Amino acid sequence: MITLYVFGPAFGLPDASPFVLKAEMLLKLSGLPYRKQRGSMRTAPKGKLPYIDDDGTPVPDSTLIRLHLAERHGITLDEGLSDANRALAWSVECLCSDHLYWCVVHERWMDDAVFARGPGVFFQRVPLLLRGMVIRMIRRKVRGNLHGQGLGRFSPEERQRLLQLDIASLAALLADQPYMLGVAPCWLDATVFAFLASALLAKLGDTPSQQAVQQHPNLQAYVERLRRQYFPDWTT
Repeated sequence: MITLYVFGPAFGLPDASPFVLKAEMLLKLSGLPYRKQRGSMRTAPKGKLPYIDDDGTPVPDSTLIRLHLAERHGITLDEGLSDANRALAWSVECLCSDHLYWCVVHERWMDDAVFARGPGVFFQRVPLLLRGMVIRMIRRKVRGNLHGQGLGRFSPEERQRLLQLDIASLAALLADQPYMLGVAPCWLDATVFAFLASALLAKLGDTPSQQAVQQHPNLQAYVERLRRQYFPDWTT
């Protein structure tokens, strides 16, 4: 059986990480049996979560998990898609993972109020005398990552504009379809659902990403439909 290593529930989400949600959605779409277990970044391959253990074979990274499912189990999750749609799916995957993700990181880690309701709770186990120093150190590292990626160099107004472009692009692609690329789910739905659900349903207050998704009724309906279909125990 496949074991999926996760962070665990947080902020009203099954997992704090959209990449973990994406990996679990891929496993749900695959139909393969799996179980979840809390993991540790200290012992994880590449030092990141999620990863899976597939009968002794560790596979890190949610995208590499998707490729592993295709290579080992023959489950590509893109049956019927044209080459053009596969290319489109990869482009949208990169939009979510390499751009929208950083918008969410910025609002969760750099906004003091959102940080206190969100990632700040992860530091409660740090001894009080050390907590402030550790928080400052980690947030400084995240700020450096955001600056290196580029998004941290923009003003709040510029970041909001780029965030809205990301979300509006997803809404335009979905249009009135039940799934991102038509009438059947594919691996892209695992990615898009994970990121939209993390933005829309996280109990972190009135965040910019939540506001952006709420502007598009089709995206709200999409998130709710897939939540009910694939995560029936996830109550909001």
